[in-house]
Amino acid sequence: MRKILLVEDDISYSRIIKNFLDKNGFEIVSKEKIAESISFLNTNQVNLIITDYRLPDGTGLDILNFSNSLSKPIPVILITNYSDIRIAVKAMKIGAVEYITKPINPDELLATVKETLSEDPRPRSMTSPETTKDDYIIGNIEASQKLEAYISLVAPTDLSVIVLGETGTGKEYISKKIHLLSNRNAGPFIAVDCGALSNELAGSELFGHIKGAFTGATDTRTGHFETAKGGTILLDEIGNLSYDIQIKLLRALQEKTIKKTGSNTEIPIDVRVIAATNEDLQIQVKEGEFREDLYHRLNEFSITALPLRERGEDLMIFAQNFLTQSNLKLGKNVKGFSPGVEKIFKKYPWPGNLRELKNIIRRSVLLCQAEFIDQDILPEELTRVSKIDHLLPDELEIKNSLNSHEKELIIKTLEKVKFNKTKAAKLLGIDRKTLYNKMEKYAIRPINS
Repeated sequence: MRKILLVEDDISYSRIIKNFLDKNGFEIVSKEKIAESISFLNTNQVNLIITDYRLPDGTGLDILNFSNSLSKPIPVILITNYSDIRIAVKAMKIGAVEYITKPINPDELLATVKETLSEDPRPRSMTSPETTKDDYIIGNIEASQKLEAYISLVAPTDLSVIVLGETGTGKEYISKKIHLLSNRNAGPFIAVDCGALSNELAGSELFGHIKGAFTGATDTRTGHFETAKGGTILLDEIGNLSYDIQIKLLRALQEKTIKKTGSNTEIPIDVRVIAATNEDLQIQVKEGEFREDLYHRLNEFSITALPLRERGEDLMIFAQNFLTQSNLKLGKNVKGFSPGVEKIFKKYPWPGNLRELKNIIRRSVLLCQAEFIDQDILPEELTRVSKIDHLLPDELEIKNSLNSHEKELIIKTLEKVKFNKTKAAKLLGIDRKTLYNKMEKYAIRPINS
């Protein structure tokens, strides 16, 4: 019998999930906190972890990071609210096999669990992204065609590229396509999520280490740059690298050599670098958080991935593609979307971009009992957007009040950290780009500016 660790601090919710999965032939162990979950995992074997994102002593990402640190990582499914969609997408990049949103639909949960346990029980690797031909769609709008032209133009060169764009917009797919169209396509494509690298071990992960270099270095390790020899390395969310690692990276790019941690031996490297980020590196440069010389070394060419809300008619092209994939995966034959659903899709802002769209459609195909997906099976968060145009005066007043409270909270947080945007974004639980957008929206500026 497959054993599942369920980490959920809502006891009644935990009991419902446990009883449901018990009845479907799984052995469930329930824990409420991260510390006790890790203690249990240190002495027990499980096949799968299902964890809520918000927990009393941390978040589900702490559980995910612990799993990733194991010699044989355990697949992790993250449970989130819709307000945490961006975090859920980030969790997928770090290695979560899937995320599901509250309120949980039992059929969706069961299908996700069975799908996870029926496959190779390893989370998606930071260093071997799964990209298939069907996952990449060019799109018909002018901006999509221009994006494709840029990819085709830069791919055959050996220029370093920065791929910009919000979380979930397909930056890794763009990077992968640049590699596949390049003269290095016979070599490896190594994708590294810099946001998942600890400051202490980032140098070891990127450049390797020798035995005895630090406590716990029981053998010599090959880093990602050495592994990518003759191919391409993608440094995703590069803005998260510490200043010390930025210096080492700049030297590696300039000298085309690396040194393993603890070694003085120069190792030649032959690798093309693509960097990706959802933050404004130029702002980080101005604030002294990112080296200007490294920025210019990486930015020999830049490409911006489009957010889904700006892709117009392309949105339904992606939706139809995800519908086809979901039909094949779930053994269904849903033909399309009702006009009402298409209208909702076009109004919804898609904070999780393509990943969110893909998950929404997979869930809808699973629940659909008719030929077309109708709005009654969409998550409430999507259908709520379609009502925004019909707000009553008192509802508009409430909306304005919420905006006022949000502005006040952001100002207080920024003042508390002396307008350090990185610290403020962390305290607010949002990324820096979102913070900058909200500061622009509310015209928030430092007092002395």
